[in-house]
Amino acid sequence: METLEHLLLAHPFFAGVDPAFGPLLAGCARNLRFAPGAYLFREGEAADEFYLIREGRVALELHAPARSPIVIASLGGGEMVGASWLAPPYRWGFDARATADTRAFGLDAKCLRGKCDADPHLGYEMMRRILPVMVRRMQAARRQMLDVYGHPSA
Repeated sequence: METLEHLLLAHPFFAGVDPAFGPLLAGCARNLRFAPGAYLFREGEAADEFYLIREGRVALELHAPARSPIVIASLGGGEMVGASWLAPPYRWGFDARATADTRAFGLDAKCLRGKCDADPHLGYEMMRRILPVMVRRMQAARRQMLDVYGHPSA
């Protein structure tokens, strides 16, 4: 039988991580399942956990007055969901909703922040994995805004 630690370290987000971090990470992790339509989190709620999708689909959504939710990203297996757990006030800035049966790891934010504070090498490893994801998401959001608002005329 595979352990939570083994499964967690096999997730693409942790590809190449020092296996010595396995017990630290697994100590903050749990297996989760979300049915289609279930929310992983809602805008404004405490960002007390972040997620690594094992399989399924998750839509990141923004709500705008008098409009349907705007899907800012559709994420699948191997991807990370949520970075608001990293910075105060630790509140989600959007919704994350399963659009298919989804299995994920949930990592307790307070637990992981404490371990990153105690072990700067672990903290650096987490930051160097999260930062590229955030840059890609910001670039995708920028492209989406250009599609919505059009390009300014010269």
